Amino acid sequence: MQKTIVAIAILFTLGSCASKKKMLAVQNERDQIQLQLDKVRTDLSDCDGKVAKLNTDLRTTQTDLDGKNAKVKELQDQLDFMKKNNNALLDRMSDLSVISKEGAESIKKSMDVMNNQGNYIRDLNSSIQRKDSLNMALVMNLKRSLQDVSDEDVQIEVKKGVVYVSLSDKMLFNFGSYDLTAQAENVLSKVAKILNDYKQIDILVEGHTDNVPYRSGNLQDNWDLSVKRATSVVRTLQSKYGVDASRMIAGGRGEYLPKVDNGSKESRNLNRRTEIIITPKLDQFFNLYTPQAGK
Repeated sequence: MQKTIVAIAILFTLGSCASKKKMLAVQNERDQIQLQLDKVRTDLSDCDGKVAKLNTDLRTTQTDLDGKNAKVKELQDQLDFMKKNNNALLDRMSDLSVISKEGAESIKKSMDVMNNQGNYIRDLNSSIQRKDSLNMALVMNLKRSLQDVSDEDVQIEVKKGVVYVSLSDKMLFNFGSYDLTAQAENVLSKVAKILNDYKQIDILVEGHTDNVPYRSGNLQDNWDLSVKRATSVVRTLQSKYGVDASRMIAGGRGEYLPKVDNGSKESRNLNRRTEIIITPKLDQFFNLYTPQAGK
């Protein structure tokens, strides 16, 4: 009898241990699922924030476009008013039979000039809309391509009608160096893909530093460093990612064009940057604002 009781106790103990192991395994699995769920929620929140920022940028660009369209309409209304007045004057002079041949020719030339100006305004409006549409497409494609990069390292915006891609110093280079980091090359490969999709644009790469004096090795000063960093970016875009060299210019601004005052460490971090400035090709840009002969 005593042996039977001992056997039952052993079986009960073994069963209890097995149950505890099973409960522990279930608890571990539930903890892992909770961690995965928390990560998904965090990623979803980040995506929502980026989508909201893209929508804000889109509304800002649309507001700028609406303002330009309103200005063009105002010019068109002024031109229509002038043409109406000239037509009324022609009718009156014709009725009075006092118009001379020379006067008629002069008025006709004035009307031709105004008609040509009207055509020019319409062409200009169309060109502005095309350029604004191109800028909007560039910004959206760049932000989509670089959405996995921190906003502290990459900033994309439209200023004065051109697209600026500002890349942070700490992401591109090690301190005092003009050799690109591995992370920089990853970012530049994505930027280059967009640049290669838009053959009708030129690219200006500008290096910028803070105002802390710097001289090391064969570098004379901050200005020299900013030029060499811009050149490193341009060479990489050309040699590794196939961007046409004839479309690119490399330049250095040194410490002389800061984004903000250099009064604090945070401000100096913002000023140390390399900017990729995307513009229409210069010949096409000037054609937007130069009337053709006879206009």
